[in-house]
Amino acid sequence: MNNTLISLVKKEFLHIIRDRRTALITILMPLVLLLLFGYAISTEVNNINVMAVIDFHSDKSREILKKMEVNSYFTFIGLATVEELDDAMKRGDADAGLVMRQSDAQTEYQIIVDASNPNMAKTATAYLTGLIEPAGNSLVTTRTLYNPRLKSSYNFVPGIMGMIFILVCAIMTSVSIVSEKESGTMNLLLVSPIRPAMIIIGKLVPYFVLSCIILAAMLGLSYGLLDIPLNASVFNVILLSMLYIVLALSIGLLVSSIVSTQLAALIVSAMIFMIPIIFFSGMLFPIDNMPQVLQWLSSIIPARWYISALKKLMIQQLPVSYIVHEVTILGFMTLLILVIAIKKFKTR
Repeated sequence: MNNTLISLVKKEFLHIIRDRRTALITILMPLVLLLLFGYAISTEVNNINVMAVIDFHSDKSREILKKMEVNSYFTFIGLATVEELDDAMKRGDADAGLVMRQSDAQTEYQIIVDASNPNMAKTATAYLTGLIEPAGNSLVTTRTLYNPRLKSSYNFVPGIMGMIFILVCAIMTSVSIVSEKESGTMNLLLVSPIRPAMIIIGKLVPYFVLSCIILAAMLGLSYGLLDIPLNASVFNVILLSMLYIVLALSIGLLVSSIVSTQLAALIVSAMIFMIPIIFFSGMLFPIDNMPQVLQWLSSIIPARWYISALKKLMIQQLPVSYIVHEVTILGFMTLLILVIAIKKFKTR
């Protein structure tokens, strides 16, 4: 009985050692999560990019500007006109603005915040209001852009969409192809007269169609049930999402060409791709709060650029010219991953 138990234990250890990818993930993942929650990830909002618009200069205005420059919660960009502030907020270069005016011997303060991220908007408003410390002859007003009611769904819808398409496209595609490799069906297809490119297309098209159906359902819920404002940019949202879907399918194809078992495909797709999306895409935690190294790391996460562009189109309702940077990066990632995936698939 003891020898049998020892043999079973030995067999399991050998199985873990031989499956190096699973063992590596099993060991490293708890350590990575511990480091992320204990050090890198912070829900505290700081490094808020702030601009100031002043039509007069006084001791009070200079005092406020000095407080902005030394306050660790702010990154003071500088003085600007109203037009420059508006343009900077559209581009995402500024998170908030403080407008100071003199009217009838009374100082008027207006706080302008980008409420596409409600948590940041609330915190920035509180910080700036406390910074002003208005006197009895001062008037403070607040203006929230893009999300006047500060609904959290406005912030989570783009993030959820970025996660769902990775789930459907990358995981399901990789598992489907690997399952055929395990059963031997893929070998039969590869030795048949059918070209590998046709096999790839035949595998990817159904998941692309399924993803488009999911996209339509999610947009219907977003605009119909969650009260996301519907405008002409919905067409651009669809085109952007289709590009991201192709990128996710390419990731699934690449995973299937690397791993040889369905379990490994699930682990690689779910753990290696899903966790970075949750932590490093800006979906839950502000990227500006992370250490500089992790900010650089987030630049290679496709969901970061998709979610950023989606917020500009769906929440801020900006024209497509404001997402050229994000689309360019997503397009380059799609082309690069797709080429590598096809080459590795043909080689195998």
